[in-house]
Amino acid sequence: MAVFLGVLSGLCLVVALLVVRLFVVLRSGPQSRPGEKGSVSVLAVVGSGGHTTEMLRLMESLSSSYSPRHYVIADTDHMSEDKIRTLEAAKNTLDLQQKFTIHRIPRSREVRQAWSSSVLTTANALLYSVPLVFRLRPDMVLCNGPGTCVPLCVAGLLLGLLGLKKVLIVYVESICRVETLSLSGKILYHLSDYFFVQWSTLKDKYPRSIYVGRIKNPPRLQTPVLG
Repeated sequence: MAVFLGVLSGLCLVVALLVVRLFVVLRSGPQSRPGEKGSVSVLAVVGSGGHTTEMLRLMESLSSSYSPRHYVIADTDHMSEDKIRTLEAAKNTLDLQQKFTIHRIPRSREVRQAWSSSVLTTANALLYSVPLVFRLRPDMVLCNGPGTCVPLCVAGLLLGLLGLKKVLIVYVESICRVETLSLSGKILYHLSDYFFVQWSTLKDKYPRSIYVGRIKNPPRLQTPVLG
């Protein structure tokens, strides 16, 4: 009982702090807006290890119309930032204007972290995600499975629920998921606008998903039509 009351009081504190920070963000207004008409501002959630490799492969395939590009990584990730900067340096060889930003938020769940404590760490990640997404106001959130993506997608959905801006949630399940979805996938399968899988077995189990084969060298993606 004491543990339950402790978790409940912690969640109440997080919600209170979130409301205060959200009020400050709404009062100050967005500091970053999508580029010229026709461009798509994208927020890419970068995990670590294989998640990073797959996400950067996806980002590499995006046309120049996807700008600005906002990358979000976990505060304990010490390798992804260099890889992001290397990718963007290659993309900017023909365009010297920097059109990307990198942001860090707390990781919602560490590997092998106990489920009981992950409730509070996820709430803490949400506390940072909502003000960040409300400030950047991306047109699209692109993610591929790291736990950090769930709070950011929830923040994007909140923008739409409040009538401030429609944010497309695009989820690409990791190639290592052959028979079952990841925990993030199971959650965002019901919340995303587009849900891609890389194995036909998953398409059979989850009919709402979109199967396009393995994303090894995806074709260069053009600007989608945003409603």
